[in-house]
Amino acid sequence: MPFTFIDLFAGIGGFHAALSAAGGRCVWASELDEAASNVYSMNWGITPAGDIREFTDPQVTSDIPQHDVLAAGFPCQPFSKSGRQLGFRDTTRGTLFFNICQILEARKPAVVFLENVRNLAGPRQRETWMTIVRELRNLGYRVPDKPTIFSPHLLPPEFGGTPQVRERVFIVGIHVGVERAWAEAEIEPAVENRSVMNWDPSLWQVETILQRDSDIPNVEEYRLPSDQQEWVNCWDDFVQSLLETRSGTPLPGFPLWADDFKLRPKISSSTPPWKADFLRKNSAFYIEHRRAIDAWKDRWPNFKNFPASRRKLEWQAQDAGSLWDCVLQFRPSGIRAKRPTYLPALVAITQTSIFGPRRRRITPIEAGRLQGLPDWFSFGNQRDTASYKQLGNGVSIGAAYFVFRQALLASIKDVSTISPKLAKAVKQSSEKPFVIKHT
Repeated sequence: MPFTFIDLFAGIGGFHAALSAAGGRCVWASELDEAASNVYSMNWGITPAGDIREFTDPQVTSDIPQHDVLAAGFPCQPFSKSGRQLGFRDTTRGTLFFNICQILEARKPAVVFLENVRNLAGPRQRETWMTIVRELRNLGYRVPDKPTIFSPHLLPPEFGGTPQVRERVFIVGIHVGVERAWAEAEIEPAVENRSVMNWDPSLWQVETILQRDSDIPNVEEYRLPSDQQEWVNCWDDFVQSLLETRSGTPLPGFPLWADDFKLRPKISSSTPPWKADFLRKNSAFYIEHRRAIDAWKDRWPNFKNFPASRRKLEWQAQDAGSLWDCVLQFRPSGIRAKRPTYLPALVAITQTSIFGPRRRRITPIEAGRLQGLPDWFSFGNQRDTASYKQLGNGVSIGAAYFVFRQALLASIKDVSTISPKLAKAVKQSSEKPFVIKHT
């Protein structure tokens, strides 16, 4: 008999995939976004309820069935570095954690399993982190003081790893009662933020998750348009020219701002220190390579008409010889280039990664593979922008599965006492290959 779980802030079902692979059965889900809810229903056969706040009033909590595991990827925007980092002061989204607590208090599941951005446990969110830990312990859940931080690129592929650097905070709480939860507060996280099973993350290659171009019916829709290819060609000429000038020495890692390649950096008393530092570095770089840079500018007279953010380059590709050999992102901070080993984290905004050797963006199927979704997973007929957003908001399935399994194996005696069927499923999952079940 499978253990049961509920899936809060369910998105398109990352937790559903991970926990069903571990032997669980979803008995209730909640998702506010209608488009994500439709995708969830299409793939998992469950229509999520709407706003969780409508189900956590004491009078209606009874609508939520008993369950062994409560899973929730609660909203990350209040804690993300890309937002205002208001934490619990974000009265719309930041306080939804307390709705989770209301369900925990009413249903007392054996395990609570939460996920959020790494910044949740960062220095600016220290008070938020300690509040979460305190509230969970007061509800009887044993959680470590230190956050569990993990990324799918640290896992080998046979255990659900993918070539995506996506560090996230995971919280796994075992219900042992308030007294033990506080007495055993100094436990260590069951998973460390490092590669496992002797896996070498440098072995990843983005090619492993890509479809063959011939298998993509509308592949031309993902090709870079001519103006974007011009941006890359221009900066590629820059990279190759400078590598030749520097006798093969890689470009520096600080952002290269072409508008600030000047003999004297434009710094005033109001210039922030971080920006002043970059301006000085760009000026020094220009002075050192003035002849090559001026010749490059002469070859690209249209460069001055590029959007401001495309007149900046963030070179993070070490000794790569060409921009077209890299993974690229068009970001507000510039064109970012990385080696094609693994991809940056998917995000819920339009920064879809570009695979340089194919001169195209990754497809939703490929983005889904990065999150661990199987190819049978369908987004229906919705626009790609919606699919990328949903994936960017989602949970890395392999990372979630691994953290959940390891945390419960580390506390298997307690889990066996609280929920024998959950303990049995976790033991069995540790002896079987990682496979996502098709509902």
